[in-house]
Amino acid sequence: MIQKSTFFSIASLIFAASIYAQETSKKTMEITPPKAEKIAKELKAHDDIRIDNYYWLNNPEDEKVINYLKEENEYYESMTAHTKKFKEDLFEEMKARIKEDDESVPYKLNGYYYITRYEIGKDYPIYTRKKGSLEATEEILFDVNEMAKDYSYYNLTGLNVSEDNKLVSFGVDTLSRRKYDIYIKNLETGEIYPERIPLTTGSATWGSDNKTLFYTRKDEKTLRADRIYRHTLGTDPIADELVFTENDDTFNTYVYKTKSKKFIVIGSYSTLTSEFRVLRADRPTGDFKIFQPRERGLEYSISHYGNNWYVLTNKDKALNFKLMKTSEDKTSKENWEDMIPHRDDVLLEDIDIFKDYLVVSERNNGLTKLRIKKWNGKEDYYLPFDNETYTAFTTQNPEFDTKILRYGYNSLNTPASVIDFNMETKEKTVLKETEVLGGKFDKDNYETERLWATAADGTKIPMSVIYRKGIKKDGKNPTLVYGYGSYGATIDPYFSSVRLSLLDRGFIFAIAHVRGGEYMGRQWYEDGKLLKKKNTFTDFIDASKYLVEQGYTSPEHLYASGGSAGGLLMGAVINMAPHLYNGVIASVPFVDVVTTMLDDSIPLTTGEYDEWGNPNEVEYYNYMKSYSPYDNVEAKAYPNMLVTTGLHDSQVQYWEPAKWVAKLRDLKTDNNTLLLQTNMDAGHGGASGRFEALKEVAMDYAFLLDLEGIKE
Repeated sequence: MIQKSTFFSIASLIFAASIYAQETSKKTMEITPPKAEKIAKELKAHDDIRIDNYYWLNNPEDEKVINYLKEENEYYESMTAHTKKFKEDLFEEMKARIKEDDESVPYKLNGYYYITRYEIGKDYPIYTRKKGSLEATEEILFDVNEMAKDYSYYNLTGLNVSEDNKLVSFGVDTLSRRKYDIYIKNLETGEIYPERIPLTTGSATWGSDNKTLFYTRKDEKTLRADRIYRHTLGTDPIADELVFTENDDTFNTYVYKTKSKKFIVIGSYSTLTSEFRVLRADRPTGDFKIFQPRERGLEYSISHYGNNWYVLTNKDKALNFKLMKTSEDKTSKENWEDMIPHRDDVLLEDIDIFKDYLVVSERNNGLTKLRIKKWNGKEDYYLPFDNETYTAFTTQNPEFDTKILRYGYNSLNTPASVIDFNMETKEKTVLKETEVLGGKFDKDNYETERLWATAADGTKIPMSVIYRKGIKKDGKNPTLVYGYGSYGATIDPYFSSVRLSLLDRGFIFAIAHVRGGEYMGRQWYEDGKLLKKKNTFTDFIDASKYLVEQGYTSPEHLYASGGSAGGLLMGAVINMAPHLYNGVIASVPFVDVVTTMLDDSIPLTTGEYDEWGNPNEVEYYNYMKSYSPYDNVEAKAYPNMLVTTGLHDSQVQYWEPAKWVAKLRDLKTDNNTLLLQTNMDAGHGGASGRFEALKEVAMDYAFLLDLEGIKE
């Protein structure tokens, strides 16, 4: 028999538990997602009417819009409150692998060694130089930590030192809208001159007179880089001379000096076409001469050496590009002569010119190769690389008269290295391999593979994969697949110390090299854009299915991520194959394709027509509409999702992901998590500062690990 006191004790416990359950239930009920108001907006084009219920979010000046974004942020905080400590722990774990008091490998330019270094506990770099030798006294050019201390966002870019080593121009953005003010600093006195040049790309280049500065200005509204100006030191920038205007709104323009220092070059480019103008750097007040007039579909880039120009081009239907040569005074295309011919299986990506050597960056079967040719024809060989999941690229090589090639190397399981290679003796010196602190990392603990999935049309889709050794292909491994697939941008296999936080908790990580990039050559890009854009999405889905079929993972443990145009990929994939993934991270996603591409006032839009098509033409409008993530949200189940954006994003405006999430919330039929997190201080690139950015990665990883039930 239960004693009376025991009965009351049990009853009180039951009552207390009941009250607790009610309170917990009440709190859970209180965590309800924001519901965006529906205000129907008719959008008409080509006799087609779309109804956009969330068009009103396209107004960052509206307090109602800002409040909605803040409500979504509060909802995110509430829904992830249980992972708060885990996020902090992940951040500290990732930060602990990074050497805080780090510095770059010095490179020599015009008699000075330039070094970028970091100090313990500081987020931003310190730019320094030493005259003549590395034993010389350090001269601090910029301590960005001091410059950034009063800003929530700060980006210093475009450092360019005059030929006499006395002046440096630099750009500053404090809003993350990629609107840079250019300033000039006297390196002898430390004075920053009062002249401020606003609304630029941040980069500039000096004439050989050390007082003439060329720079690029942006359109205030569209942010298109459309004008080149000439500034004279000590004068008011308002009086700067406009030397070139790019009137075609599908083009952007920029200005630079050749490695030979002989010419100032103005470049104009669109997705499919390029054009250059040149001016002797020692005659900076002269007129620019056109190199080769633009022809739609003709792409070329130019490098100067001796008395000749070297032209990397797709002329004569050279889809994978070829290298041509012409004299200084005969620059039009009829004078160009083949030097390295076109090859169907080799993409010619870039060249580096030295006094005695030409270095050619090529890509064959997805792999980067560095080819070294002696100008006298006596040597022609490739640098050897020993695996299939690496990234190799030439890096800072500003010196002309040297036999040393500096290049970078890393792979999925090998930290980044900076290497000097003697092109004459073939000796290799590893100057630096990035340290992974903590004493736990061993590259031999990880397996890397290159896998090939088969797309629906029979095309083989490559993937670069890494995981800890010893996993079983039992379908239970959590797996994150990353993809981009636009603009011909190739995402090579690269090492990431932060990624270890996933790998060491059992995750497999894969990069899907989908069409739309150039991993397999230029045709790979051509087959993933315009009216073939859907190949990008189906490739990613087929690559994901392959990982499931081969036992690496299963839909219950499969995750996908992508940002910007890769966010478009995420949006299309979840509309087409939502049940294939347990969770998706879409960062600054481009998801409202049709509306954005129809609005030529939005930054970057008109220059994108050659990538996506011009929706003012009905064929492109209909095709775009058929895959645009926002336009194809349906009443069905979607995966768990984390969507991130920045209020000041100039590339993918915040309202695209905000509208998309609002529509998903309204229509989705599942109870899966859907979160929108808006960084109210940042833009497309996220937070500034090397450690602040890690907090965003920790946020993403905590989301994935939480879905897997991994708590620590």
